[in-house]
Amino acid sequence: METLKKEKRLWKALVKYFLQGLLYVVPIGVTLFLILWLVMKIDGIINLNIPGLGLVVILIVITIIGYLGTHVFFSYLRPFDRAIEKTPLIKLVYSSLKDLMSAFVGKKKQFKTPVLVKMGGQLELERMGFVTKQDLTHMGISIEKVAVYFPFSYGINGQVIIVPKKNVTPINASAADVMKFIVSGGVTSIDNFDS
Repeated sequence: METLKKEKRLWKALVKYFLQGLLYVVPIGVTLFLILWLVMKIDGIINLNIPGLGLVVILIVITIIGYLGTHVFFSYLRPFDRAIEKTPLIKLVYSSLKDLMSAFVGKKKQFKTPVLVKMGGQLELERMGFVTKQDLTHMGISIEKVAVYFPFSYGINGQVIIVPKKNVTPINASAADVMKFIVSGGVTSIDNFDS
């Protein structure tokens, strides 16, 4: 009987340590796999015999294009930009991608104001999001409302909801920390608050 109890404790301990090992291995393994997969895909665009050199070349070329576009070719690219903005179907894809990229890395970063939004109802639900537009009057929406983007957990998508300003409370944390908190499903802790 005592031997049976010891075996059960041993199996419980083994299962516990196995699950603890998964907790360490899976996030690291999946992250490394995704990074390697992405590097190999990008590296494969330029087929060079040295692994990783294609990625380095692409990063250097994109950086040079960014520099030249900012300092040299910006005025030359403007007519091309305007022409694409007037092309019916291409305009939708191009302008959406351009706006999305500039929201994250451009001069007009949009996801910089994290907020907590009271969603109404009896349960007093609140959601975390980012104010993306303060003034929507050009769309015929009251000055008392703002556009708030709510990212979804474990994904890169989300939704924009128009809410009354009175339901929006700023969050005292960096936008990056709040985005990480939301995308992780609320399991990532936010340690460093802005002062």
